[in-house]
Amino acid sequence: MHQDSNGGGGTIRNGDTQWMTAGSGLLHIEAPPESLVMSGGLFHGLQLWVNLPAKDKMMDPRYQDIRGGQVQLLTTGDGGALLRVIAGELDGHQGPGITHTPITMIHATVRPGAEVTIPWREDFNGLAYVLAGRGTVGAERRPIHLGQTAVFGAGGSLTVRADEKQDSHTPDLEVVLLGGQPIREPMAHYGPFVMNTRAELQQAFEDFQKGLLGSVPAVHGM
Repeated sequence: MHQDSNGGGGTIRNGDTQWMTAGSGLLHIEAPPESLVMSGGLFHGLQLWVNLPAKDKMMDPRYQDIRGGQVQLLTTGDGGALLRVIAGELDGHQGPGITHTPITMIHATVRPGAEVTIPWREDFNGLAYVLAGRGTVGAERRPIHLGQTAVFGAGGSLTVRADEKQDSHTPDLEVVLLGGQPIREPMAHYGPFVMNTRAELQQAFEDFQKGLLGSVPAVHGM
């Protein structure tokens, strides 16, 4: 996940996460792991961009390389769902991702026919993005499937249920649950640059052209 003067984004790959705060500017390139390129196969790369409030736009950049074993692993009481807390807090369990805008990000694996309801801050918005499989969301059980995003209404919990029957190549419902505290500030954006005004956007682009942005201080997967 990146939080950035130029927006913000997050990447989950093979259970590992690059977690960046771009702040005053940070250059990075997303690429699949070399081992996977050589062997072939399917993997998910998910980027989440989270805007920074105006007061933090030019803060110093920061980078975290979060491995799958570092996230908080939780299960539901019936064992029907595995929850990986990547950032924020769930029922007293804190994820390792550090953010300036308060958010929660969870990767849930829900077995066929199982349902999970998790507590959610009422001042947060709430989203569900399906990485694989089919299921429903909310008390009304609205259908959702691979590649779709559901936006939850107001309330203190999020509910996700996996369909009884999944595709043969997708044994479970894989879904990312995320949300955060709305900033509600003006936004100007162009490509990967996100600022509050057009003038700030032009300055960010000029800084990029002059080579003033920093670079990621570590290589993910090394």
